[in-house]
Amino acid sequence: MTGYPILYSFRRCPFAIRARMALYISGQTCELREVVLRNKPAEMIELSPKATVPVLQIETGEVLEESLDIMLWTLAKNDPGGWLQPELGTLDDMMALIEEADGPFKDNLDRYKYAPRYENADPEYHRTEAEKFLRVLNECMEKCKYLFGNRPALADYAIAPFIRQFASTDRAWFDAAPYPRLQKWLESFLNAKLFKQVMNKYPAWQAGDSPTRFGKKGKKEKKGPDTFFINKKRGRIHFLFKCIRPLFWPLFCRTEPSVLN
Repeated sequence: MTGYPILYSFRRCPFAIRARMALYISGQTCELREVVLRNKPAEMIELSPKATVPVLQIETGEVLEESLDIMLWTLAKNDPGGWLQPELGTLDDMMALIEEADGPFKDNLDRYKYAPRYENADPEYHRTEAEKFLRVLNECMEKCKYLFGNRPALADYAIAPFIRQFASTDRAWFDAAPYPRLQKWLESFLNAKLFKQVMNKYPAWQAGDSPTRFGKKGKKEKKGPDTFFINKKRGRIHFLFKCIRPLFWPLFCRTEPSVLN
C-alpha cells in the first residue's frame, strides 16, 4: 500500500464513474489504476476474483467490490454536498430507486446497447422496457430539478452515468423522446464540473508504474455547492473594504475632530 486507497477503474464504466465522483467530491485521494478490460491486471483479480471495476482497496486492506459500497464508504467520512441527505424523501427511498436502475433497467440497457452479445436479444424490445424507467425518472422531476429535490443527491449521481450510456446508444432517439425534464437533467450532469473532472484520461496501469494520484489532494471541502464562489466574492469585498476604510473612517468615528487631525 502507498498510504492511499487503491482504486482499480475503467474510465467509461458507469459503475466506476459514480464511484470516482463520490471519491472526488468527498476529498478522498486515491492511487488510481486504470484498467484495460480485455487485459485485467492479476493484482486486481487477486483482490476481487469477480474481476469487475471498480475495486477499492482501503488502507486497512479491506476490499470494496461494489461501486455503491464505495460511494457510501467515502460519503460516510465526508459528505460536503449532502448527497446522503436529500431534500425530499430519505436515503432508503434513494437506495430503492438506485436498485431499480442497477437491476431491471441495467439488464435492459445492456441488451439494448450490446444486443449482439446476448442470444436472441431484440434491442428495440429492450429499449421499450428500459423506457419505463426513463418515464419514472422524468416524473420524479415534475416538481423539482433533481430526483429528490432542487439539489442533486446520491440517487442523481448513482443513476446519471447509466442514463448517459443509454442516451449515447441512439442519441437522436433519446433527444426526440418525450422526456424533457430527464433530458435537461442529463445535460446538466454532462456539463457539470464534477463529471468532467472525473473523466480525465489516464494510461493503462501496469505493475511497476509510478503511482497516479486521483482526487483533491487532501483539500477539505466546505459545505454547499457555491462555497468557492461565495468565498471569492467575500475576499474581494474584504479587500475593497480595507482599501476604502481610511477614506470613510472619520465619518463613522465619534472621536473629537482634534484627535483626527
